[in-house]
Amino acid sequence: MQNDRLKWIYLAILSIIWGSSFILIKKGLLGLTAMQLGAVRIIFAGFFLFLIGFPSIKKIPKKTWKWVAISGFLGTFFPAFFFSYAETEIDSSIASILNSFTPLNTLVFGYLVFQLNFSRQQVLGVVVGLAGTLLLIFAGAQVNPDQNYYYALFVLAASICYAFNVNIIKRYLQDLSAMSIAVGNFLVIMIPAIFTLIFSGFFDQDVTENEVIMESLGYLVLLAVFGTGFAKIMFNKLVQMATPVFATSVTYTIPIVALLWGILDGERLNVLQIIAAGIILLGVYLANKKKK
Repeated sequence: MQNDRLKWIYLAILSIIWGSSFILIKKGLLGLTAMQLGAVRIIFAGFFLFLIGFPSIKKIPKKTWKWVAISGFLGTFFPAFFFSYAETEIDSSIASILNSFTPLNTLVFGYLVFQLNFSRQQVLGVVVGLAGTLLLIFAGAQVNPDQNYYYALFVLAASICYAFNVNIIKRYLQDLSAMSIAVGNFLVIMIPAIFTLIFSGFFDQDVTENEVIMESLGYLVLLAVFGTGFAKIMFNKLVQMATPVFATSVTYTIPIVALLWGILDGERLNVLQIIAAGIILLGVYLANKKKK
């Protein structure tokens, strides 16, 4: 019963944190390239996690390191760059909406690859939520007709990565602590992130003398510590205490927070988008409502 209440609290907190991450990416791109932003985000988050939880590395058995490494690349490394590149061409709110395909991908790949079973009600909830997402995309396209939706493929690729990652955690890393998984992930992906930053040309410029870059790095500190490091631990715990569908349903509530940030940043919102947000919430409710 305690886990039932706690998982909803985790879902709400993650919705706020990750819903705010998209506007932070947008602000970070004002002074950094997509490649630099992705690399710096991983490096900052890695140092934060090492600082608070490095001893938990000892709790990872040798036989599970393979899955920890795969989880690190699919759950954090590739998506960090995919979202950065996506937001060079599409609005932060649109990127957050497209990320809502994650629960559908979780169902599909969970069934096809990991042989996980899901109820009809969960499928219904995902379909309703997906319908709300599609309506939200349609409404957003009307408000922003100049968006380059080819870059939306980066978000869809990230959602597939997330779908595989959540199923891997649920199936192969269930017995590890959320902190161990998170720190282990970053121990693996920090090295390629550092090399990526070096080859991105980041150190060829005078960073401290460029106010725009320094401001972007400030946004990235928030993004890395809360949107990546802290949220990563919470999400790993949520996956372990709930179903994969419930955990990924956070991507249905993220766009609502992201849209609110978008409005504050000057992005437009119409009535159709509000209706779509309501349908999304209905989908989350149906996917996680317990049968009598």
